[in-house]
Amino acid sequence: MNVQTRVKERAEEQASAMSSDQQAMIRMVANDLHRLNQSVMKAVDAGVSVELVRSARHHGGDGNWGDLLIPVVVTQAH
Repeated sequence: MNVQTRVKERAEEQASAMSSDQQAMIRMVANDLHRLNQSVMKAVDAGVSVELVRSARHHGGDGNWGDLLIPVVVTQAH
């Protein structure tokens, strides 16, 4: 299972103009997203389909926002 999602590289490219605190948070999001992608691939390999759906959008009050996700999981009848 060697899928290249480029999560870390994309996050670093986009974080170049951010403060060090913002960069640290983006690295945390990228690391967590990488682990999430790995878990999704393992779930698919175990026989379930996984769709990540935005459940809400978190607003920080100063124009910043982030999508919150929930998994929709489907198993095939055997």
